[in-house]
Amino acid sequence: MTPAPAAVTANADEFIQGLPEGYETLVAERGTTLSGGQKQRIAIARAILRGAPILILDEPTTGLDAVAEQIVMDALERAVAGRTTLIIAHRLTTVRLADRIVVLHRGQIVEQGTHLELLARRGRYARLYHLQSSTERERALVSSSPVIVKEEKDYEV
Repeated sequence: MTPAPAAVTANADEFIQGLPEGYETLVAERGTTLSGGQKQRIAIARAILRGAPILILDEPTTGLDAVAEQIVMDALERAVAGRTTLIIAHRLTTVRLADRIVVLHRGQIVEQGTHLELLARRGRYARLYHLQSSTERERALVSSSPVIVKEEKDYEV
């Protein structure tokens, strides 16, 4: 079977082809046999197939590890082309490419602009973005770097 264009755009084709029966594989109810990232990519492919002119994405990368998040974000970048897209997110890396970001605090709009405009203002968005970025970098360092412990034999407590 040739790859479905929507699945290719959504970065789902490769894992679908790897399923026992490829595109003909039945998955458990609500996709319980799929990972979070796979479910997200299937949802993106479905939206593309429907030709939806408007996409509403509520926390599209929640629960995904860094690798799965990047795969989903790459798929979203292609999927949103030519569509009005509303992304609701706490993870600000998810919205950094948006044409306009609206920052809410306690139900009120406190800032709006592009990613770079909001960073330049050094307001709430910039503080949260830098806090999240440094935390994610630290997590990546801890999870991907080997830890070397030097054992000292002669030490006093």
